[in-house]
Amino acid sequence: MKKVLLFSLFLLIGLFFSQVLPSLFSDTYETFVFVFKNLMFICLAFIMINVGREFELNKAKWKSYTEDYFIAMATAAVPWLLVAFYYIYILPYNDLSWDKNLLVSRFAAPTSAGILFTMLAAAGLKKEWIYQKTQVLAIFDDLDTILLMIPLQILMIGFKWQLFAIVLVVCLLLVFGWKKLNSLNLPQSWKAIVIYSVCLVAACESIYLISKVFMGQEGAIHLEVLLPAFVLGMVMKTVHKTGKEEENAAGFISYLFMFLVGLSTPLFVGIDTEAAGFHLPDWGTIALHVCAVTLLSNIGKMFPLFFYRDRNILERLALSIGMFTRGEVGAGIIVIALGYQLGGIAVIVSILSLVLNLVLTGFFVVAVKKIAQRVYGVKE
Repeated sequence: MKKVLLFSLFLLIGLFFSQVLPSLFSDTYETFVFVFKNLMFICLAFIMINVGREFELNKAKWKSYTEDYFIAMATAAVPWLLVAFYYIYILPYNDLSWDKNLLVSRFAAPTSAGILFTMLAAAGLKKEWIYQKTQVLAIFDDLDTILLMIPLQILMIGFKWQLFAIVLVVCLLLVFGWKKLNSLNLPQSWKAIVIYSVCLVAACESIYLISKVFMGQEGAIHLEVLLPAFVLGMVMKTVHKTGKEEENAAGFISYLFMFLVGLSTPLFVGIDTEAAGFHLPDWGTIALHVCAVTLLSNIGKMFPLFFYRDRNILERLALSIGMFTRGEVGAGIIVIALGYQLGGIAVIVSILSLVLNLVLTGFFVVAVKKIAQRVYGVKE
């Protein structure tokens, strides 16, 4: 619970400084932005490598995961489409085109179940169906979110030849990830993962800068770090590092990432919105839209309730509520959207909705725990 509240706090602190620092740094702000954005992508790569490390499947029984994957895909798609519909047709003063709204609203798709896993394990439920199914769906949920970023990126850059280069790289990464799943013995301390993260960000940035030199801004190849980092985590033969140092380092990087996500928010306080090209309603109205978007994003996550009919309905309810939890992957989607220079009320509502959902995560976890204990009995 403490970790979730700190996520929210650091995101809000970053949001506050995003409105203050531009005037303080003035002429040197662009250099500052370059530094903290690269640091942010290093943190994102670190997080995605660890998400990939949790991707453990029995390849010999891959057909048994088919139903789970499609349920996870729908569980990611329904909240995304509900929020996208809301942004396009209901959210006032939203001047983003439909394709940009699809990208921004994707933050509602991924589930961050790390906190939930910890709480269920502490409750003695690690061997129960609810724990095992939540783990499978959450990982597939994140994988689907990452994969769908590819067609969304296509919508953003248009059908250019660079697109085929990106698709080729993505296909090669996926084939490599599947063939080498959980097979490479690589160092997995937090220091080693930081080094991998720096190398991945440097590689992606180098591809962009080199292609920009030869083909100009319009012809530059922009490969997001999400998938390469996830695949690197997939191919590692997972070694679960334990100890205070590992936990503290991973926690610090997650908090830093949430702070930097908030810091990336475009300036919207104290500016001439007419000149900036967008409008903002009063904060009371924004709060209502934040609540509405949060509600829609969580209603969409109830999709698993209608499947797994062989299980108790309370188990399915607990599984669905467990999918409400959000975290760093959702924040990573907002980072990608900001990288395309998107702004306005949709971005602000998305960030604040993520904060609200993080604050509510403690209640979601308690609800799942209580329902699960009602089904399986108290095991603590």
